[in-house]
Amino acid sequence: MALVVQKYGGTSVGDIERIKNVARKVAEAHKKGDDVIVVVSAMSGETDKLVSLAYQITDSPNEREMDVLLSSGERVSIALVAIALQAIGIKAQSFTGRQIGMITDSAHTKARIEKITAERIKEAVKDGAVAIVAGFQGITAEGDVTTLGRGGSDTSAVAIAAALKADVCEIYTDVDGVYTTDPRIVPDARRLDKISYDEMLEMASLGAKVLQIRSVEFAKKYDVPLYVKSSFFEGKGTLVTKESDNMEQVSVTAVTYKKDEAKISVRRVPDKPGVAAKIFGALADANIVVDTIVQNISVDGYTDITFTIAKIESKKSLDIVKKVAKEIGAADVTLDDNIAKVSIVGSGMRSHSGVAAKMFNSLSKDGINIQMISTSEIKVSCVIEAKYTELAVRVLHEAFNLDKE
Repeated sequence: MALVVQKYGGTSVGDIERIKNVARKVAEAHKKGDDVIVVVSAMSGETDKLVSLAYQITDSPNEREMDVLLSSGERVSIALVAIALQAIGIKAQSFTGRQIGMITDSAHTKARIEKITAERIKEAVKDGAVAIVAGFQGITAEGDVTTLGRGGSDTSAVAIAAALKADVCEIYTDVDGVYTTDPRIVPDARRLDKISYDEMLEMASLGAKVLQIRSVEFAKKYDVPLYVKSSFFEGKGTLVTKESDNMEQVSVTAVTYKKDEAKISVRRVPDKPGVAAKIFGALADANIVVDTIVQNISVDGYTDITFTIAKIESKKSLDIVKKVAKEIGAADVTLDDNIAKVSIVGSGMRSHSGVAAKMFNSLSKDGINIQMISTSEIKVSCVIEAKYTELAVRVLHEAFNLDKE
């Protein structure tokens, strides 16, 4: 008998028939004798609908109230899944983030998990019931409702699996695993049987929508075996696991892209100690995550600093940076939201030379200009003009022969 955590995304519980399908899949695992904990997202489109309602009232809704509003979507899902299980004779009980003791910090709309008591879950499982848990949400030590950011149900599921030392965490979604790139752009993209935690972390941070990055961080930290599977048809899926020797034989594992970023440039910044700290410190104080950063070589005591941030936070970021730029005596601040980031990822980059050069050469042959570059041990990312995104993905997928085993 195993302890299994299953997570079902919004498309998996998108309507009543799909909820019934989820109930049948959960029942199969339960009838095998496994103890099952199910984490669910809000029904597909529900969170966007709730966000839209708030923004019909104001362009800047209070983040604490947004958490109260958005957390309601998962409450609907857990109740319906529990009812569906009970209707087919399976004992089930639903729980909110508050009820399972999902304690987070107070960063509303993007809270981080601090601890999980999970006493109610343990009681339900001990009593032979399937525990149905609302993903994406928690509470602060003071009792305020928080949410974990978009995709936070993945994080909830893996965190619960880690806290309860589950044997496996299965993430059910509308795709049957992790692919070498987006199959909608490259029909020849391949499903990967397994991928390392580090590769998946890079892919998640660079635009792959399959898993939320913090869920992979939890899985790696606590060594939680993580499967990505389809909720609509049977299949092996993709195992996210520890890196093995054979994973380094391939230099590039996947190509990813991201269209939800914007670029801010600060022109003629005085080149002296503490200036960059003021810019990025102000953004950090506002809980804004900065991604790629490029600083030009100093000329006549001045430099330019360019960085990328999430497009949804571009207006807020621009206002903050303009204020700091005035304080430090910078000449100008510009915003460009017509960009995309295309990346190659692979553990084998550590031991293969010429990977970056091959990427740059492939893009240049198709007339794709590179605006910014960032690297790590296992990835190379290029910021390009948004209109070239799909072309760049196809070019790189072909250049590194990712359509072949």
